[in-house]
Amino acid sequence: MAAAKAGRNDPCPCGSGRKYKQCCAVKQDGGSKFGTYALIAVLVAIAGVIVYTFTADAGAGSRQVWDPVHGHYHTVP
Repeated sequence: MAAAKAGRNDPCPCGSGRKYKQCCAVKQDGGSKFGTYALIAVLVAIAGVIVYTFTADAGAGSRQVWDPVHGHYHTVP
């Protein structure tokens, strides 16, 4: 026969003498916050790479030069 799941106010099955909600229930919920923060950090890093990719200059050696005849900048190699 399978053991019943411990309720929040039942004694903790680890033998500490504390209630489950004040002992092992807290330990089980703590890991989910780290996972959430890690996922957010990865998503922010991916978004940063995407933004950098689309905003970086196409030609690595290109530069902008002002053309007074036309009144705007031109890209030159």
